[in-house]
Amino acid sequence: MNVQVSPAIEGDLDALTDIYNHYIRETAITFDVTPITPDERRPWLLSHPEDGPHRLLVARDSDPSGRILGYASSSPFRPKAAYATSVETSIYLAPDAGGRGIGTLLYERLFEALEGEDLHRAYAGVTLPNEASVRIHRRFGFRQVGLYEEVGRKFGAYHDVAWFEKRLT
Repeated sequence: MNVQVSPAIEGDLDALTDIYNHYIRETAITFDVTPITPDERRPWLLSHPEDGPHRLLVARDSDPSGRILGYASSSPFRPKAAYATSVETSIYLAPDAGGRGIGTLLYERLFEALEGEDLHRAYAGVTLPNEASVRIHRRFGFRQVGLYEEVGRKFGAYHDVAWFEKRLT
């Protein structure tokens, strides 16, 4: 696998938005229902600096195209101050990038980057069914701690969301 992982930069915004829009249009993995523009996505990108607990890492093909194959992020879990030591993590891959170990590489690098940060727990919400996401979260030490039944409606169907937790300290 010839993939390089690095912090996201503003020049990645179009590709990151394209990946996310695929999941908006084609899946229930995200509960957004309307595709977004890069300008609408910019505040999200800018809220993930190169250091600190809120990171955004991209996996890019190391061939000359440097095409972005996916990304992983750690974002604020909730806005209230007492939640500051918790993050919500996620991985999104380009539609043709699954099954190549890119998600694993992204999470490895994300959790390495978070070592030493003042973080206590990581959380991940997984819309079900999504066996690949459940597998990777369990592989990285997450355990299911809750299930919101039929919490979101997309494409005319209700979907459950499983909540996973990982101890960081």
